[in-house]
Amino acid sequence: MSLYGVLRSGVSGMNAQGGKLATTADNIANANTVGYKRASTEFSSMVIGNSRSGAYQPAGVTTQTRYAIGEAGSYLSTTSGLDLAVTGSGFFVVQDAGGTPYLTRAGSFIEQPDGTLKNAGGFTLLGYDLANGTPAPSANSLTGLVPVNVNALGMTASPTTTGYLTATLNSNATDVTTTVPVGTPASGNVAGSVYTNKTSLTTYDNLGNEVMLDVYFTKTGNNKWEYAVFDRAGASASGGFPYTATGTPAVGPVLSTGTLNFSATTGKLTASAIPSFSIPNNGSSQTMTLDLSSMTQLGTNEFTPKGDADGNAAQAVDSIEISTEGIVYAIFGDGTRKATFQVPLANVPSPDNLTPVAGNAYSVSMDSGDPSLGFAGSSSFGVIKSGSLEQSNADMANELTAMIEAQRGYTANSKVFQTGSDLLDVLVNLKR
Repeated sequence: MSLYGVLRSGVSGMNAQGGKLATTADNIANANTVGYKRASTEFSSMVIGNSRSGAYQPAGVTTQTRYAIGEAGSYLSTTSGLDLAVTGSGFFVVQDAGGTPYLTRAGSFIEQPDGTLKNAGGFTLLGYDLANGTPAPSANSLTGLVPVNVNALGMTASPTTTGYLTATLNSNATDVTTTVPVGTPASGNVAGSVYTNKTSLTTYDNLGNEVMLDVYFTKTGNNKWEYAVFDRAGASASGGFPYTATGTPAVGPVLSTGTLNFSATTGKLTASAIPSFSIPNNGSSQTMTLDLSSMTQLGTNEFTPKGDADGNAAQAVDSIEISTEGIVYAIFGDGTRKATFQVPLANVPSPDNLTPVAGNAYSVSMDSGDPSLGFAGSSSFGVIKSGSLEQSNADMANELTAMIEAQRGYTANSKVFQTGSDLLDVLVNLKR
């Protein structure tokens, strides 16, 4: 009977409008939630086949909930370098306490006591550990990722592997021709207690111990100089020659020596000079290269050497910094930086078909397609913005309008149900 159909249509209409009001209520409640993606209730008609010609059978309406996951919200600048946002279609990869991976755009991460980074939803940020070499993102899965842990380095020391020295040597300096056996380098040249210029360079061994290198430059002939490198720890009580071997096993006394030949026309070296030698470091094997290729010889008495070397003493991580490519840098107390992790971004063919879970995260579904991983700045993944958060994409004005529409629709459907119920009472009471 069509009256029963009227009741059925009224009930389905109230259910549909109630569903619309429910999604609207969630959108309004999460208008200020970082990374929230609005939900909407879409209506479609239901049709029941007519039993006879001219008789209409009302069926009502059915609903489907959709999520605007692929729609970006506005961006808000913050003062925290751990607040991350993605400008593009990519998602951060996170995991819950059980280790299950999810995708999210909620990048309000906070450092935990154990060094991991968690967002407001309690999900831990995942990335690639650069200590394992150059990462290779997966094309169809989220495997190979580990929790980003800024305390992974703890107290760390970096040994010196490369350094450089540059200076202008005096072409008019007196040639040194006196051979001094005590402290004479193994090559038999004359860089002993008689020299022309001296400078020093601070380096570090594998344990972060400071190793001060004394570097001597001695003019031995026309446009010809000798360099010699010693460990200051082996110097005499007066701070110079004679030097003794240092380290365990002993290294030296001379660490490296060689000849610098300069052009009489340009004052530049006629060949590059990049000696390689071992630094005393308590038995561990450590080799350093010292680039002297920028040395020059001119007619000046000013000897103003400049140089630097990598490596650092033992120290803890002072802070972290995340680049637009997602590289997590550990910043040490002396200002040095070390790349520790790289945060990838994930993408799926149909982001609006991801399955939402509590905490503004999404799980992959059959409808969304398999995820692919890539790095920020490449393809369509987007760029990571540190010190920025993506806001909810729910618009308060639109949601209030939708709320009024749902309210009016619900009221109208309730009137339909009430009218059908009254007519059914009339029909039942006809026999009385």
